[in-house]
Amino acid sequence: MTVALPWMIGVAALVMVSLWGIQLRTRDAATADVGWAFLVAGGVLTAAVVTEGDLLRRVVVGAMGAAWALRLAIFLLRDRVLHATEEDGRYRALREHWGERAGRNFLGFYLAQAVVAGLFVLPIAVAMQGGPLTWSTAVAIGVWLVSVGGETIADRQLARFRADPATRGQVCRDGLWRYSRHPNYFFEWLHWWAYVLVAPGQWLTLLGPAAMLLFLFRVTGIPYTEQQALRSRGDRYRAYQRSTSAFIPWPPRPEQG
Repeated sequence: MTVALPWMIGVAALVMVSLWGIQLRTRDAATADVGWAFLVAGGVLTAAVVTEGDLLRRVVVGAMGAAWALRLAIFLLRDRVLHATEEDGRYRALREHWGERAGRNFLGFYLAQAVVAGLFVLPIAVAMQGGPLTWSTAVAIGVWLVSVGGETIADRQLARFRADPATRGQVCRDGLWRYSRHPNYFFEWLHWWAYVLVAPGQWLTLLGPAAMLLFLFRVTGIPYTEQQALRSRGDRYRAYQRSTSAFIPWPPRPEQG
């Protein structure tokens, strides 16, 4: 793993600089999210090859991590880039805020995604190390299936809602979105616990759920998403906030009035 690290860093930087160059022409920075997910998938697969440890463990954990990242990357590519009619609201706000410095600042942002991708590859690579798999692997796979399945369902429900012209300006309360304002984020966070369970005692695996929770609540997740929703949906979204859990799926509270 140590020998391959410089090559992984170089490839990640090259990929993100290339995507940054593309967004200079398209003015769509959603490719940063797509690039991040593909880098995680590539990093996990590389780690599965070069990391020392039981072969079956590396295959199982590598397949879990790569499948999760590839599903996310393909979904983001289709939903946020290929089929999008405008740039994601988070990036439009950043572009307006940065003004003439947007080109330079987005370069730093894209390169930062390469660093963050490495951060999230680390707990999966740690989970690959060690001896044969134990009984906890069955629990881990169960958590993985529930979380990836839940995230997939939530993403599809929201994409279907957004694609319907009749719902423009409304708030999605379909399916899982009735019970959480961000079910896709919840299941994405839950997914990281699979690596904690597959490698009990490897405390660095806790970096996954801890870092994801930090990013979702303090960096690029819930705060920016909700600010954009309030700007575009106003009182409808405020009513949704009052009645619906922000994160963990939970029965909605009765709306007053």
